[in-house]
Amino acid sequence: MTVTRLLERDTLDMVAARIRAHVVDMCAGPEGGHLGGALSCADVLAALYFSVLDVDPDRPDDPDRDRFLLSKGHAAIGLYAALAERGFFPVAELAGFGRPGSRLMGHPVRAVPGVELPTGSLGHGLALACGFALAARQAGRTARSFVLMGDGELQEGSVWEAAIAAASLRLDRLVAVVDRNGLQLTGPTEAVAPMEPLADRWRGFGWAVREVAGHDPDLLAGHLAAAPWEPGRPSVLIARTVKGHGLPFLAGRSASHYVTLSARNHARAVGALRAGGVRE
Repeated sequence: MTVTRLLERDTLDMVAARIRAHVVDMCAGPEGGHLGGALSCADVLAALYFSVLDVDPDRPDDPDRDRFLLSKGHAAIGLYAALAERGFFPVAELAGFGRPGSRLMGHPVRAVPGVELPTGSLGHGLALACGFALAARQAGRTARSFVLMGDGELQEGSVWEAAIAAASLRLDRLVAVVDRNGLQLTGPTEAVAPMEPLADRWRGFGWAVREVAGHDPDLLAGHLAAAPWEPGRPSVLIARTVKGHGLPFLAGRSASHYVTLSARNHARAVGALRAGGVRE
């Protein structure tokens, strides 16, 4: 297997823009979707699937592949957009998201090529990724395991139980990404259950930690490709993002959490994306 490569004419910014455009289109369907959290992690997904992950759409179950888990499974529309762009299934299938008979459900399921496990019961993804990392090591494989978590789900105790286990087992082929957009359904994370200083908390649990601007996919790709950053330690990248990134009328608002875009707001969103957002 070889690591994913961009098409010659593409950049990671262009891929992230297409992922956001697909997310907006899916949220204009009859079921709507988790818009804000899918937009905030689009750059992370572009970096992973088009620069970092060792995966092959023609061999999605290759035993030597890297594993990726979307722990914040409610952002499935972002993952579906990335998988379709990467060639795991036709882009045209995205139009059926959430509709009767579609395998593209509100949370990812194994029926979708490229999805490793069903996710979305928040707080479970890190433990599952630990299992993948441990299994790869015991099998003598060099594959890495990646997991993308929301910052709100860090309020779950199971996350920190898994963090302890990963550090004690010295799972340095495990890489976690925290989509630190600062918002959850009920408001700012720091108002619901403060977690800062977040980087220090992870270091205290034995992890190698880096913090970066989360809307620069080239920067994200550089850090993620370089993991493990410290031998014997799992790595966590805290990506500082904006919920609803790219849509000025929803960015940074809890109201972007789940949205069914009207025809007017869909056109408004498409226009905003075409105009090109300022990178926060």
